[in-house]
This record gives sequence, structure tokens and C-alpha cells, in this order.
Amino acid sequence: MPTYVALLNWTDQGVRAYKDTPKRAEAFAAATRNVGANLLNIYWTFGPYDVVAIVEAPDDETAGAALLQLGGAGNVRTTTLRAFGQDEMERIIGKTTG
Repeated sequence: MPTYVALLNWTDQGVRAYKDTPKRAEAFAAATRNVGANLLNIYWTFGPYDVVAIVEAPDDETAGAALLQLGGAGNVRTTTLRAFGQDEMERIIGKTTG
């Protein structure tokens, strides 16, 4: 199943309610399941991003739905990356002609 790395930054609303972030993570996990995706892990981080979430979804549309719901709550803004595992990368390389 495709993997997505979501880089999250708290909004002003989200940082004001920082004590609720573990509960919000649980709600995000439930919401991803409801749309057919899976929150594999979530990390709170130092640096340019406040949170990193690893999500599996069957397709881009499902991942998009999960992350739109997350952003729609108003606590974070997201930047999402499609991640490729080693097997996927080997298949990609196998399709090249160089």
C-alpha cells in the first residue's frame, strides 16, 4: 500500500491547544481508518516541522481525503510527500532505460 509522509505545522489555534495534541492524534488515526487509510506512526519533532505523520492509503485520493480532514480541523497545516519503499524503488528503476 502506498506510504505518505505528512509534515505538519501547528496553526495558532493548534499551538494554543498543545495539551490536546495526543487526543488529536488519536482522532486523526480514527479519521484515517474511516476513509480507508491507516496512520502508521506519528512523531512530535523539533525543527521546521512540529509533527511528522506516516500514513498508508490505497491511493492518492484516499490519502488526500484523510489529510484534508486533518487540515480542516484547523490545528495544523500539512505538506505531504509520497514515499517509496525499497521494493517500489527497485520496480521504478527497473522501468528506466538508462
